Amino acid sequence: MSEPAMRDMLVRLHTLPLVDPAVRRATNAGVELRRAEPGDAQSYRQLVDREFAESWHDGMEVALSRVEPSALVATAGGGLVGFALWDIAYRAYFGPAGVAESWRGKGIGAALLLTTLEAMRDAGYAYAIIGKVGPAEFYEHVCGAELIVGDPAP
Repeated sequence: MSEPAMRDMLVRLHTLPLVDPAVRRATNAGVELRRAEPGDAQSYRQLVDREFAESWHDGMEVALSRVEPSALVATAGGGLVGFALWDIAYRAYFGPAGVAESWRGKGIGAALLLTTLEAMRDAGYAYAIIGKVGPAEFYEHVCGAELIVGDPAP
């Protein structure tokens, strides 16, 4: 039997939960969140090579090509432990995003997600699409995302 198709989710950016508690939890775990900088590109590729899909390789280059990069990174101990990108394949799309397996469970993913969605809202978006979602329950819980009925984007 084949795996179920990954679906897209919709987030209403005008009803986001408060970002500060999530950021505080990540900070208490020793993580700093910030906009990506050109020097992050190599660390991003290494993390993607180690733990994520090869198809995500070019995402950081796209994000960094903008005047204001459309990427956040989570760093700890001088290394990249997580990232969240937006507007990479399509406008108003969140992702890809990920946290190194050894850093999961510390609130980093929630902090990256909510901080990114807040940045999208501040840029004028009313809604965000989370494309090809794997852990739908995570997105439902953290930001109230809802599955979109119909065929997912290509």
